[in-house]
Amino acid sequence: MLRGDHISVRYGAATVVDDLSFHLEEGQWLMLAGPNGAGKSTLIEAIAQGVPYTGSIRWEEQELRAMKPAQLAQRIGVLSQKNSVGYAYTVDEVVGLGRYAWKSGLFSGSDDQGKQQVEKALEMTGLTELRRASMLTLSGGETQRVFLAQVFSQNPQVLILDEPANHLDLKYQQHIFSLIQQWLREPGRAVLSVVHDLSLARRYGTHAILMDHGKTVSKGLIGEVMTPENLRQVYDMDVFAWMREMLSQWKE
Repeated sequence: MLRGDHISVRYGAATVVDDLSFHLEEGQWLMLAGPNGAGKSTLIEAIAQGVPYTGSIRWEEQELRAMKPAQLAQRIGVLSQKNSVGYAYTVDEVVGLGRYAWKSGLFSGSDDQGKQQVEKALEMTGLTELRRASMLTLSGGETQRVFLAQVFSQNPQVLILDEPANHLDLKYQQHIFSLIQQWLREPGRAVLSVVHDLSLARRYGTHAILMDHGKTVSKGLIGEVMTPENLRQVYDMDVFAWMREMLSQWKE
């Protein structure tokens, strides 16, 4: 569905993503993992056409650079790590913005499935009761859920998520990841996400790319990537031992 070949992103003399390649197929949940500064979020920005890059990123056989914004938005939905609203839009209005890609023109009315998709997105993210609330009154976690609902209402084929559980308490972390997993079960869908929590990556990911300083350390099936040796190389610590030590505190 989505393929990147030899992607590099440079800011001046600094190479943030260095000759990275990936492919994303139907039914996969590809996790981008690695320490801060590994280039994960920058790769997301490149796929979203938010930063200049060298190399190729294609939807099936079509270069993303050659696609119109509406075409791209009908296929790929992006949730960034930080979202904010400076005006008193309602939750309903912000979620509805996800449907713009499906409208025939700037001043056209709602698309045929727009209302249904917005209602479904509000229900999935637990925001139905807050639909009339001003965005200016919401907590950080509620705001993040609104923008996830916006991406759900967009109804793309691929979700690209940069820390989707950022600012969310434990209940909604579980809720959001379970919802994404449920969304992924529909035919013709795939997910690519940045996740710092390696436990979440192992729990929900099918595949992974482990990154360090912009380069690929390992990629493939999640279990083949998240090995003690690979994680020690990237994080410079025994991640498995640390995880077991943390888990042991919860034993009765």
